[in-house]
Amino acid sequence: MPVKENLNTKYKMEQRKLKIRDLTLRDGQQSLFATRLNQANIDRLLPLYENAGFYAMEVWGGAVPDSVMRYLDESPWNRLRSVSAAMKGKSLLTALSRGRNLFGYVPYPDSVLQGFYKEAIKNGLNVMRIFDALNDIDNVKESIRLINELGGIPDGAVCYTVDPKEEEQKTGFFKSLFGKKKKQEKIFTDEYFVEKAKTMEALGAKIITLKDMAGLVNPSRAASIISKLKAAVRVPVDFHTHCTPGYGLASSLMAMIHGVDILDTNIWYFGGGSAAPALELIYVFAKKLGIEVEVNMEAVGQIRKELRSTREQLHDFDLVKQFPKEFDPLTGVLPKEIDSLFDKAIEAAKADNEEALLDACHSIEEYFGFPKPNLLVKDAEVPGGMYSNMVAQLKSLKAEDLLDDAMRLIPKVRRDAGLVPLVTPTSQIVGSQAVSVALDRKKGNPDYSNPSNQFISLIKGEYGKTPVAINPDFRAQITGSPDERPYDVSTYKKPDNPVLDDLGGVKLASNDEEYLLLELLPSVANGFLRRRRTEEYNATEVAKATEESSNETAEQPNDEPITGEVLRAPMGGRIISVNVKPGEKVTKGQVMLVYEAMKMENDVTSDKDVTVKRIFVRPDEIVGNDAILIEFE
Repeated sequence: MPVKENLNTKYKMEQRKLKIRDLTLRDGQQSLFATRLNQANIDRLLPLYENAGFYAMEVWGGAVPDSVMRYLDESPWNRLRSVSAAMKGKSLLTALSRGRNLFGYVPYPDSVLQGFYKEAIKNGLNVMRIFDALNDIDNVKESIRLINELGGIPDGAVCYTVDPKEEEQKTGFFKSLFGKKKKQEKIFTDEYFVEKAKTMEALGAKIITLKDMAGLVNPSRAASIISKLKAAVRVPVDFHTHCTPGYGLASSLMAMIHGVDILDTNIWYFGGGSAAPALELIYVFAKKLGIEVEVNMEAVGQIRKELRSTREQLHDFDLVKQFPKEFDPLTGVLPKEIDSLFDKAIEAAKADNEEALLDACHSIEEYFGFPKPNLLVKDAEVPGGMYSNMVAQLKSLKAEDLLDDAMRLIPKVRRDAGLVPLVTPTSQIVGSQAVSVALDRKKGNPDYSNPSNQFISLIKGEYGKTPVAINPDFRAQITGSPDERPYDVSTYKKPDNPVLDDLGGVKLASNDEEYLLLELLPSVANGFLRRRRTEEYNATEVAKATEESSNETAEQPNDEPITGEVLRAPMGGRIISVNVKPGEKVTKGQVMLVYEAMKMENDVTSDKDVTVKRIFVRPDEIVGNDAILIEFE
């Protein structure tokens, strides 16, 4: 039956409203398309977003500032400003940052945090979601204070993780007799997450998010943690998860039933798989539960249509290349057996029957054509990106046969490192070190014979306090000292902003926002900003050359008058190469020179057989419109 006409009220709860944070333009494209959504795509979507009624839209942070400079040669600040101008304040704009590390991995002093948040809020950002890879409150408290002070909304994110499984050992006769395992103390209990949330609320967080970056929150845990968060804090509670191991849709349904205020979703073609659940499926569940989704679903339908062609353009970066079948929850008629799956899922969720709930949700996703659960990620209880990085590392070392050994070592490395949550960047640090220990064992070397610099920094304490204290003997083994040594922000050195003599003597970063890019992402920002200064210099030189050319009746590099036919520049640009020389006989169609204009290279060919008399330009020279390039005899 059409969802909009569903009059089934047996599941209806006390009248509630659900706010939606749309992740499509940030986390959705990052999870599925390697953050390759360019500004032209964004600009086509924004007019449709204006009246969609999302409570919030995540449009910035995460990998966006790095990726748009590195791969798209675009300004992160321009992206934020363009979205802000288009939305006209109708939805809150949100971003994601790593607390004291912001978008990088180095802890920054308060002055950098303040400068960055001030610039971001000035350019249209409303909500900054702040997390720390270690759930170390000391790493987020100053950000919460500053964002409040600057007029933004701090969103305190508690990173979900699980206690590690026992390190698996090879079986043997004596182990079967005497290998009784010691029961490990549980660290990541519901109370652990609730206490972190309460502390952040007390510090001034205006939203609390249970942020499950790896999609490891199973439905039962989602129900218990969300219920306890709702009872413990007064601010709105948000739930963020991914569908990678197959829990996302079911856990989101559980969160809805247990009172979550805000749910993070993506629009249809950017949902499911390694991303968050699709809004359209959440809408079907909400209608059956009598929950009002505070979104204009007609506007969402318009966005959905545009997103299909957008995804087609991103084909080369599409991780799954599997499009879900078209579906409009406002007009679509679900087959009876599929409609009943939604009912079964709700019944199972209310009965806390996790197995039945997951079966129903997986069948729903299969019907619509969303990717199947990644069982490797589910069984290993590690983020998908961490697993992929380990595979790539072993492949580069030609040691793919050690993958199983490295995976079994993850629990050991996590425990040795203080039971760090497996989120960026600690997931990559732990995964890489597990690979290294597997190689050590294969070679007969002691464990941790080759600790990475990042692992050493983690064990020193430079990333912050770990959930469990690190054994001083282990710290001494890795770092040379048993003492914890936090990163000293007073040693922070501001990056140079050099004068570019070859580009007219201008500075690399021309204003505060560009200098912030140098501070946060120095390697990629350096190249990005140099390209901007080069463009500006070339444009200035072209303008000068054009003006000089227009003021002269003819260009004469020496006193000899021009008497023959000439080749003139069709437009201003830069000479890349000159392929002929004076006295050379040129045939029709031969390439005489190559020049660059509007970022495009152009071949200049002869339209007839001629002989070159003089050449007036050289490679790398900037020429103006109609400038004389070559004279012929």
